[in-house]
Amino acid sequence: MRYLSGLLKIILFIFLLSFAVKNSDLVVLRYYLGYQWQMPLVLVLLIFFTLGAVTGVVACLGYLFRQRRELQRLRQSLAAMSAIPAAREVK
Repeated sequence: MRYLSGLLKIILFIFLLSFAVKNSDLVVLRYYLGYQWQMPLVLVLLIFFTLGAVTGVVACLGYLFRQRRELQRLRQSLAAMSAIPAAREVK
């Protein structure tokens, strides 16, 4: 399985490398007020893919932190509930 995984990674790398080599033409990004930016197409794609991934992770952070707070609250509640019967048995 490890060899198959390594082979798939190498194939994916070669595929992406050939994609980058074939799309090395310059593209022009035009902004407002006459600003423009020239760079290779593959770099533009990489930048916007990275920005999209970062935006997705940041969008999920609120949900992740809310789940962690809920989990912590439930653990504290469980610890308090398990401590109560132990205190009753001691008496």
